[in-house]
Amino acid sequence: MSATGPEAAAGVDMPPRPASARPSRRWQRTVLKISGEALASSDTHETIDAPTVSRIAREIAQSVTELGVEVAVMVGGGNIWRGSTGQGEGIDRATSDTMGMLGTVINALALQDAIEREGQPTRVLSAISMAEVCEPYIRRRAIRHLEKGRVVIFAAGMGQPYFTTDTPAALRAAEIEAQVILKGTHSGVDGVYDADPRVDASAKRFDEIGFMDVVARDLRVMDLTAITFCRDNALPILVFDLMTPGNIRSALAGEPIGTLIR
Repeated sequence: MSATGPEAAAGVDMPPRPASARPSRRWQRTVLKISGEALASSDTHETIDAPTVSRIAREIAQSVTELGVEVAVMVGGGNIWRGSTGQGEGIDRATSDTMGMLGTVINALALQDAIEREGQPTRVLSAISMAEVCEPYIRRRAIRHLEKGRVVIFAAGMGQPYFTTDTPAALRAAEIEAQVILKGTHSGVDGVYDADPRVDASAKRFDEIGFMDVVARDLRVMDLTAITFCRDNALPILVFDLMTPGNIRSALAGEPIGTLIR
C-alpha cells in the first residue's frame, strides 16, 4: 500500500496499518472511581460478589491492553462499612471512618486478585501503612507503576477521617496528573439528571454540565468537596453506569456515554 503523505512524495512505500492497531482514545491517564456497593450483590447479599468483581476486572484489564490507557482505581468501602453508619450507632466518627478505610483495603485486594487473574499486573497503594499486604501511597511510585503499564488501585482513601472516597479520588487524580475522573454509578442511573430518574420519569439527562451548575442545582453526583476541588483544578468528571457490561471500556475509550462535568 502506498503512502499519501510526505513518504509518498519521497517514493517510500509504507506497510499497511496492522489490524490490531489500537483505536483512538480521549484520555491517556484516568482515575476510575468505584463505590464499594458496586462490588456487592443485591441478589445474594454477598459483601463482595465474585462474578461482579470479575466482570469489572476483565473490562479494566482488556481496556488497558486494547486501548493502551493508564488506569488507576479508587475503590470505596461502603459494602463493608460506612463511617456515618458507625457514628449513628454511637461509635466515634474518626474511629468509624478508619474502619471504613480498612474496608476499602479489603475491596482493593479483591479487585487486585481479579485483575491479575486476567493477566494484568497491578499494585495496591494504601494511604494507611500496612506493608505486609500492599505498598504505601507515594505519588512518584504511583506514576511510575502507571508508566510501566500496571493498574494502580488506591486504598484507604486519603488516610484521614471525615472524607468520603470521592475527595481522595479527586486528589489522587490531580496528583498523578490524570486527565479525567470516571465516576461509575451502580444504581442504574447512567449519568447526571435534573431530577432523580428512579422516581421522576420526566427527568432529563445532561450530556454535559458545568461544575457550578452541579453545585447550584445540588445534584450530588459526588460530594461537594470533590466537585469544588475538580472545578478548581480543571479536572473533568465523567459520570456513567458502571454496571452495564462494556461501559468501562467505552468510558476509557472516550465514547459518548454518561455525562461529562467540566
